[in-house]
Amino acid sequence: MRSPAIEFIGFSFQYRAQSEPTLHDIHLTLHQGEKVLIVGPSGSGKSTLGHCINGLAPFFYPGETKGILRIMGEERKNVGIARASEQVGTVLQDPDGQFVGLTVGEDIAFRLENDAEPLDAMRIRVKEAARAVGLEDRLDASPHALSGGQKQRTTLAGVLVSDVDILLFDEPLANLDPAAGKAAIERIDQLHRETGKTVLIIEHRLEEVLHRPVDRIIVMDNGQILADQPASKLLSSSLLAQTGLREPLYLTALKYAGCRIETEMNPQHIQTIDLVTCTGKLQAWHDGWRATQPVPQRPPLLELQELSFSYEKGAPVLHDLSFAIGKGEMLSIVGKNGAGKSTLSRLICGFYRPGGGRILYEGRDMRGDTIKERAERIGFVMQNPNHMISKVGVFEEVALGLKTRGVAEEEIRDRVHAVLRVCGLYEYRNWPISALSFGQKKRVTIAAILVLNPEVIILDEPTAGQDFRHYNEMMEFLRGLNESGITVIMITHDMHLMLEYAERTVVLADGRLLADDHPASLLTREEVVEATGLKTTSVHELARRAGICEPQAFVRHFIEHDREVRRR
Repeated sequence: MRSPAIEFIGFSFQYRAQSEPTLHDIHLTLHQGEKVLIVGPSGSGKSTLGHCINGLAPFFYPGETKGILRIMGEERKNVGIARASEQVGTVLQDPDGQFVGLTVGEDIAFRLENDAEPLDAMRIRVKEAARAVGLEDRLDASPHALSGGQKQRTTLAGVLVSDVDILLFDEPLANLDPAAGKAAIERIDQLHRETGKTVLIIEHRLEEVLHRPVDRIIVMDNGQILADQPASKLLSSSLLAQTGLREPLYLTALKYAGCRIETEMNPQHIQTIDLVTCTGKLQAWHDGWRATQPVPQRPPLLELQELSFSYEKGAPVLHDLSFAIGKGEMLSIVGKNGAGKSTLSRLICGFYRPGGGRILYEGRDMRGDTIKERAERIGFVMQNPNHMISKVGVFEEVALGLKTRGVAEEEIRDRVHAVLRVCGLYEYRNWPISALSFGQKKRVTIAAILVLNPEVIILDEPTAGQDFRHYNEMMEFLRGLNESGITVIMITHDMHLMLEYAERTVVLADGRLLADDHPASLLTREEVVEATGLKTTSVHELARRAGICEPQAFVRHFIEHDREVRRR
């Protein structure tokens, strides 16, 4: 029997700013060398559990603890933050918040410098850590100039160089494209196998994490542990649905076809699940589908004509980009990290000026418009909420745009409260933003734009850090805005979001337009998938494994049926 790495015995934690505990009577033991996934809806307490493990609570997030927490046999209440950091290494969902060095090498070496490690030994250990995460050729690069996946790997190398006992990953997939996310899960699994360290993963994206096996899955809700089970047992139960968590999509499709999910089927991965009793039901379900009417043609609202842009001379980021966005359209823009998606959104909003080409709004060149003038029509929600937030409280942040426009106080209150309810934030209206999770902060920034009633809204990774319930609420609200005439542009890595909500998808690769098509059609084109870091959904793979001759049509059937079920 392996020794305990982490032990919670009757443990509770209450933040100083809150009137009720966030964690209630936790009893949990994680053993050395285990790889454990912790899931739960937003506000379930899973991030707070992680903060207690790595020492951020109560050292950075003040609060009161009750009960016992032991890390590697030491009671946490007897251990300072320095000792806690020697036991647990944390990779946050927002890697920008962890950087301290001007280069990748300096950032990795930070802990060693504090420990006065000799220079020659330090260089060797830094190179070894960088090699372990595939960054040995980027040691002289600025961390802030890296892609999302590279930033995460830099942070991971800084943790590995300290040789901690426990690795804690807090939503490691939140800001990564599908290919980078898959690589991250493979890298975590490889490190676990090679080092034997205890690995904890806190993540919303259950299906993506299960790309590689885990020993156990911990399900949390309302500050308590609801389940502690192997993946096969959890996925064959109804607990995920009861707690508002998204199960793997292929399991949902099987249930729609009338299949019963059993533990013996090995349901934890699309490649392992036994489909012997399900293929006939899947085919029969698909045969009963009738395609909906095609999307209507829309007059152009935004037109990009031969658009080019460079941050540095001789290093173009966008190359002669041309496409139109229809009035009232719901469009997704996809591509690898660094493909130019966020740069394009900033050009549309006027934050940058194009090096060549032009942008038309209802046929008029926007070149002479100021950022303020564009903001009257176009709202932009950044990927990282910390780059947008400027107020201390939730209500004040969402109300800021209305106040600067001179809206009356009573109308401000009504509009802010209405949008906070839609975004699932009304109960937090008087909270300080610093007390919110990353996903909750994201919803605050979306609310701050939605309250202004823009004609066009651009959202950079709108569902990053969102649990399934808030994902549904947010996207259905955006669909409602879209149906009322607002044009919605989504920059996303979420393939299901793209398939379910976008009428059309524009694909960028290396700053060029690679494809412009219906989402389901794109994911059947291997050259597009390979060049952009996209991946086919597990529903497509399910159809292929079941012998359905038109996987693309099966995916569209699933998307339409799933949308209708959740709307009901």
